[in-house]
Amino acid sequence: MGTYYLKTPISDDDITKLRVGDTIYVSGVLVSARDAAHVRMVELLHRGGEKLPVDLRGGVIYHAGGPVALKQGNTWRIVSMGPTTSARMDDFEPEVIEKLGGVKLVIGKGGMGVKTTEAMKRYKAAYAIFTGGAGGVLAAQAIKRVIDVYWLDLGIAEAMWFLRLRILAH
Repeated sequence: MGTYYLKTPISDDDITKLRVGDTIYVSGVLVSARDAAHVRMVELLHRGGEKLPVDLRGGVIYHAGGPVALKQGNTWRIVSMGPTTSARMDDFEPEVIEKLGGVKLVIGKGGMGVKTTEAMKRYKAAYAIFTGGAGGVLAAQAIKRVIDVYWLDLGIAEAMWFLRLRILAH
């Protein structure tokens, strides 16, 4: 088992080095997206012509369990942002990986299904498990800043958070 330090944008070469059981550390940018955000991403794909508010080429999607976020003036600060069960996104993730510009890493808890695994193999992406429970505080410590938040109409937990990381492990 190896240890890898990945920086976004993540390349195909970065992904092909990884093996089950490796430890990875991620720095750069990522988006959090759970159920409703995935539905919205796929709806945008089906409408055609509309783009996501962020570019996911070489990107990371974090299946976050809903952040505890504080707004201070015009700035957001994440207090806690643990992983949520990834299987809930299984109906949407294969299409997101295939059509939204090269997602390379999905982070969550509990694993993903066969269709997502096949899409990850085909498009050179990987899945990483992040610690649940107290992991929310651990994840928040890795968030250097909130770049932006999109789709707040879905609620804070379901919004798409665009984050800059110092390092996110596992």
